[in-house]
Formats: sequence, C-alpha cells, structure tokens
Amino acid sequence: MLFYHRGKAVQTSAAKRGRLFVSRVSSLEEDGEATSLGDLGYFANRRSALAFAMRCATAFAYDEPMPKPPCEIVHVTVATQVSLSEDAANTARDGRAVSIVAS
Repeated sequence: MLFYHRGKAVQTSAAKRGRLFVSRVSSLEEDGEATSLGDLGYFANRRSALAFAMRCATAFAYDEPMPKPPCEIVHVTVATQVSLSEDAANTARDGRAVSIVAS
C-alpha cells in the first residue's frame, strides 16, 4: 500500500515467509532519500501485518517510539536447542511471547 504522509511517500507491505507474514515499511522523502525500516514483525495474517506496518510508518513519520511487535522469533541451531524444562526462558523481558525455531 502506497500513501503520502507529511511529504513522504510511504509504502507498507506484508511478505509471506513460510506460514507467516512479515510486516515491512519503506519511505521515500521529497529529496529522494529512501529509508527502509526492514522486517518489523511476524503475523498470522496479511491484514494484521499491514496494520502493524501502518502503525510503524506513522510512528516513524512523527518521530515517535516504534511499537513493539506482538512476538519475537528466535532461530537456534540444533547444538543450542532450548529444553522444554526451560519454559521460563521463553518469555521476553517485557512479557511478549517468544517462539523458538530449531534449524
């Protein structure tokens, strides 16, 4: 979705990665300078990913703090897999859920 906000062209997108959707934002200033905010978060559906991208884009445009994604995905190798008995370690400091994917 492309829209203009405070003199900036802002493009939000939701790319499919496996079974999830990744929220992304890019902006183009009037002087031609491009800024990509990268992968912002992982979501179960495209609508949620785009809504989160929109929230991040407006926060970026107004120089406000970026919202936190609802979850964080941590990739671990087989050698460093977390045992099931360490469930307490699977919670981020701020209480968000963390998914651990072994590769």
